[in-house]
Formats: sequence, C-alpha cells, structure tokens
Amino acid sequence: MSFGEPEVGYKERSWGVRIPPRIAAVAACVVLGIGLIGGAVTGSWLIGGSGDEGRGDTFTQAGELWHSVPVDQLFPPTVDGQGAGPGGADRTWTRIAVAPDSDCRNAFDPLLRKALAPVGCERLLRATYADATQSYVTTVGLLFTDADATAMRELDTRFTREGLTSRTDLMPLPYAAKNTLAAGFGAGQRASWTISVLTDAPVVAYAVSGWADGRTVDTPEPAEKAMESGDTTPAAQAGLGNEAQGLADRVERALRKTVTSPPEQSS
Repeated sequence: MSFGEPEVGYKERSWGVRIPPRIAAVAACVVLGIGLIGGAVTGSWLIGGSGDEGRGDTFTQAGELWHSVPVDQLFPPTVDGQGAGPGGADRTWTRIAVAPDSDCRNAFDPLLRKALAPVGCERLLRATYADATQSYVTTVGLLFTDADATAMRELDTRFTREGLTSRTDLMPLPYAAKNTLAAGFGAGQRASWTISVLTDAPVVAYAVSGWADGRTVDTPEPAEKAMESGDTTPAAQAGLGNEAQGLADRVERALRKTVTSPPEQSS
C-alpha cells in the first residue's frame, strides 16, 4: 500500500499571489516579530499547540527516540498513577522487565500485525509492570513506525471508523519475562487492553493487562468498556481496564514530554 505525499507547508500553499515589494517588506517585519514572540512555544504541538511550525521536525524527533533516549525515560522504573484506578483510586506500578528492542516479528497476533502493516515497523519497545499489590501485570509497548504523518492519520481514521481497538482478535501480545511475576503472562491471560494510533508522532502505543497468577481469561474486554460504570465482568471488577489504560496514558505522556523537552546532549 502506498501513500500520497505529505501536505505542502502553509507558506507554500498560501503565498502564491504577487505582493508589492513595500508591502512584502512590512509583512516580513511583522512575521519576524511574531516569530520572535512565539519562538518560546514552537514545538508545543505535542501538548496541544495549534501551529504547524516545527511539526515536521518534532514528528521526526519522536520517531528517533527509540535509539536516542534512555529506557528509564520512556519506561520509568516506577509510574505514579494518581486517580488512575477504579473510582479515582491511586495506582503505582513497578517495572519488572524490559524487552530488548526488536522488530515486530512474533510481537503481535497475525491479524493485528496485518492491520498495522501499512505504517511499517521501525522498532518495538516493550516493558512489563506489576501493580503495588503484585496482583496484576501489564505490558506496555511503543511501536515506532516508518510512516509519515499522512499515513499515521489514515491508520488512526481506519482504527476509529472500523472499531479495531475493540476487537478481541486484535489484542496486543504481552511480554512474559522469565523469572518475574509476568512469567505466565501469555496470550490466554490477556484480560484488558488499549491501542492508540498517534497522529503527532510515528508511534502506536498500547498496553495489555492480566492477573499475575497466570489465570486464563475467557472474556477479555477493551479497557474503555471495562472501565464503564456498572460493568460486572471479572476484568472490570478487578480494575484491569484501568491498569491497561492508566499505564498506556502515562507512558504516552512520557513520550510526548521527551519530545518537547529533549535531554541535553553531552559535549
């Protein structure tokens, strides 16, 4: 599948009319002044900024984080989840394993791998966490694609339109690390999950949760449904939707913060 060229920048699309030199000079001064004032917020697109200036650079920077940022920055050893539990209860997660960075072979069920194929797989980073009570385990992943912004928007649109984030045949696989609480966390132990196709970075973020005792789950639920009030499924009652969504949200925030506040390079 091929994709069209990215949209042309605003200035190239909008300044095709011939402008008298004097007016152009005045306009240039105004633009320069605005640029100096707005320079401090350039790149704020990842946290709600509305301008396109710098978008291409930050999009590219986000795609390079997998080999330029320490693992502790993307997957902190401890994650504070204030208000992330059922009823707004606080959660704390401790990282128990980090998978070696890899390609995407054997990392997804076949149908999910097919759904993600249009954006490619540059690198996959994964880590598994346990909650404070060591009752639940959750794998969170960051799939760095080799797609451009147009392709990411198209994939996000497809996932939303076709409800692909809610299909049980499109659940991510967990990372079951040996000699940890997650050693028995396999495909049959998946209880709840969430998938997010980012459009401001070439990244697909996801999380999948289950019980730490390795019990098999017959009726997994997407996190959004498991978090609904009144849901009485085992996954919902245990708060496993909150586990998956809470961790995915905070790892995604860490990714965005890293792009907007990159670490200083050593000289």
